[in-house]
Amino acid sequence: MNFDFGPSSLAYKEEARAFLARELTPERAEEMERTGVSYNPDFHRALSEQGWLAPGWPVEYGGRGLDPMDVVAFQEELAEAGAPTYAAATTMMIAGVIREVGTEQQKAEILPRALGGEIIIVLGFTEPGCGSDVAAAATRAVRVKGEGEVGAAEWVINGHKMFTTNAHVADYIFLLARTDPDVPKHKGLTTFLVPMRQAGITIQPIRTISGERTNATFYDDVRVSDAWRIGGENRGWDTMGVALTLERTNSFGGDHRRIVAAAERWAAEGLAADGRPLIEDDTVRARLARAATETRVARLLGLRSVWVYANGGLPGVEGSMAKLFASESLVRLTDDLALMAPDGLRTGDPGHADVEQGIRRAQATTIYGGTSEVQRSIIAQRALGLPRSS
Repeated sequence: MNFDFGPSSLAYKEEARAFLARELTPERAEEMERTGVSYNPDFHRALSEQGWLAPGWPVEYGGRGLDPMDVVAFQEELAEAGAPTYAAATTMMIAGVIREVGTEQQKAEILPRALGGEIIIVLGFTEPGCGSDVAAAATRAVRVKGEGEVGAAEWVINGHKMFTTNAHVADYIFLLARTDPDVPKHKGLTTFLVPMRQAGITIQPIRTISGERTNATFYDDVRVSDAWRIGGENRGWDTMGVALTLERTNSFGGDHRRIVAAAERWAAEGLAADGRPLIEDDTVRARLARAATETRVARLLGLRSVWVYANGGLPGVEGSMAKLFASESLVRLTDDLALMAPDGLRTGDPGHADVEQGIRRAQATTIYGGTSEVQRSIIAQRALGLPRSS
């Protein structure tokens, strides 16, 4: 595997830097930090206008047909800058699921609007008391119309989802619901694309330790047409597998690189109590070296997942390995770089704010896309052939 960027990838990195200089204004960055919302409609539209929402998609679907390494080169720059791309990521992740398993009607309705920057799709997986045991979902969907032609039936949904980030700006939620309570939990689930702007949906904001705004969402007799069932009835676990695999290929490498860069600037510019440059302190140098090593390995594992996808595979185990190492290494890295305290707690300085927020954010990344325990189980079972843990 050769992960070196070629001339075209380097050109896209330059394009990304120019795009960020133009679109990630100080006002937009300040708004994102103040509100805790990783979404800006103007930035999102600008990504769409430049064809950067799904640049690796085939041209016939509205993408640019770029090589995956070219896509990564561009996206790395956005991640390192902390650009507001989370809503774009979830939208295109679910658009990718629809592209893989959706009906022709669903593709025609959703894909052009997703790539056109017209809609936002959020994730409705986690529930209170279930944690990362997504298959334990208790939100119910009950069929209420006849068994006739596809699309004739409707479903009534009742339940509660947690951590539905960006629900307050979303057009749809990709929602996992229990449709058969009498079978093992993995077999009685179905996924739906539910319009958010309708009666019966309540959104309550939740602020996290990292400063992010997420939401609790409640569904009271919410109706959705069977035409918006994604995948087969009671086959939601299969559909979820596609979505979670795509989510877990996110290596969180942008956080690593941004935090390490801030710490390196602090060490290069600061002075110790005895007047010597901080970079000459052996403890500082050792911790920076460990942080740089963690960052490099996290990036390489993420690139391996991209390589698998680029060669026609679905990076299930590879994605879990990348996600597991990246999230846990971010915790270790930020613990190491706490040596900046009290400098690392000065939120008024942009560089120091990266470290301070990174320390808070790191803890939550071990939960996103499935906890570390879930990732270890996947690796043990699928890569090593070990039995399922009890």
